[in-house]
Amino acid sequence: MSFGAEVWPAVRAAMDYMDQFDRDNDGLIENDGFPDQTYDTWTVHGVSAYCGGLWLGALQAAAAMALELGDRSYAENCKSKFVKAKVSFEEKLWNGSYFNYDSGSSSNSKSIQADQLAGQWYTASSGLPPLFDEFRIRSSLHKIFDYNVMKVKGGKMGAVNGMYPNGRVDDTCMQSREIWTGVTYAVAANMILAGMEEQGFKTAEGIFTAGWSEDGYGYWFQTPEGWTIDGHFRSLIYMRPLAIWGMQWALMMPKAILEAPKANIMDRIEVTPFIARQTLPESGVRKVMNKSGCFGSSVLHCAC
Repeated sequence: MSFGAEVWPAVRAAMDYMDQFDRDNDGLIENDGFPDQTYDTWTVHGVSAYCGGLWLGALQAAAAMALELGDRSYAENCKSKFVKAKVSFEEKLWNGSYFNYDSGSSSNSKSIQADQLAGQWYTASSGLPPLFDEFRIRSSLHKIFDYNVMKVKGGKMGAVNGMYPNGRVDDTCMQSREIWTGVTYAVAANMILAGMEEQGFKTAEGIFTAGWSEDGYGYWFQTPEGWTIDGHFRSLIYMRPLAIWGMQWALMMPKAILEAPKANIMDRIEVTPFIARQTLPESGVRKVMNKSGCFGSSVLHCAC
């Protein structure tokens, strides 16, 4: 709990900073038509499955954290935003079988993005309630498996980042047509968490086959960021492939998470009596006691 209290002011500051990106007051952050997220050559217009899902997960996590720290008013604030944002997210992106890439009108707005449930992956891995109902989660993951994984060399290369609904690789840009090793492992972990263990291992197997097997491209101990369906690679010895540990986490979740109450955190905010774990000022910024090594003008507002 002490770590949570220490970082809470920074968490609040980060969450509050993001409000400016909700352009139409629908509760969701919008992308601005340039690469303003980790897919930094793959532009996004309006609400996106990737960033929007991360935002939903962040709101739920911040609400849970606020509740544990006794900042009940902020928990209620995050809950209100989450409820509003989730409705907008599903209305603008859900098409009946998966979440569209974004809410714009570009040629790839309806692309099937392998990473569309990144927010759900983080949420499930943290032991928080799912962002969406089971049907939407499993339907999206099945779509990704059937298209992004199995329609690329029979599942022997991993999950391509973008795939058109007609089964053709999204060639909008370099990153949409790439297969990212780390994202594939994250998708595999997400599948395992959703009860799709067979599909999860088949998805991850493609990275082994293409990158490590005798029939692959020979990337032993220098796993790249990604490759294309014709085997051209980019960025050797990349960090994102460490997401493979997400599969281990999904398979061996800590007992504390598995046995945690399954009640939705948003419902818990409504019914749980306020218990002051720590007194925070209205701003949520906690004064730091005198200590060596002043933080200066940091968000912690050191009182040295």
